[in-house]
Amino acid sequence: MVRLIFSFLFKLFLYFLIISVLWVIVLKVVPVWVTPHMIGRKIEAAREGEKTKIYHDWESYENISKEVALAVVASEDQNFPTHWGFDFDAMTDALTENRKRTRGASTISQQVAKNVFLWHGRSYIRKALEAYFTLLIELIWGKERILEVYLNVAETGKMTFGVEAASQRFYGKSAKKLTRLEAARIAAVLPNPIRFSIKNPSSYVVGRAGKISRQMRALGGQSYIANL
Repeated sequence: MVRLIFSFLFKLFLYFLIISVLWVIVLKVVPVWVTPHMIGRKIEAAREGEKTKIYHDWESYENISKEVALAVVASEDQNFPTHWGFDFDAMTDALTENRKRTRGASTISQQVAKNVFLWHGRSYIRKALEAYFTLLIELIWGKERILEVYLNVAETGKMTFGVEAASQRFYGKSAKKLTRLEAARIAAVLPNPIRFSIKNPSSYVVGRAGKISRQMRALGGQSYIANL
């Protein structure tokens, strides 16, 4: 009996490895049209009797302003060009900055792994899977593809995902034409896109956008992400 159980678990593990690797390989070239998080938001809206339409328009990295690519890196993960999916220095800082209340230290790679392949929630199993998929996309996709997917699936407003959908909804133009300030404002709402608004920014969002804009200049502008 023990031998049969061990054999079953080994085969299950092997199938998971094969399927997950193939899944990541496919999404290296195929646009990510839907994510578990989008489905979750749609279900939540239906339960609350709200509109369930998802705003999401996939655009290639070439058709997205590099100002917004730089803005999310400056805001979310400044070591993105050099780390291998995990920023251990940021994790340490997050834990020691305030021992009573820790802040998040997820990299862009980790956020993509979570949003594209997993469910939202807090559990050791999900965190382990997040680490696994983070390593996979770093190895198989590379930095530019990871950033491209992030710019297309990140939640940017209520029922709104990706910078193209946000740009069209809130600025009335394509993401390719975003200015630095507009890009910084999109990045400013990413920590909580339901609470914060791109179209009607609070004083906090305006102030944070200004800070992000200054960080973008301090990093050296678009050249900082030119060789991903």
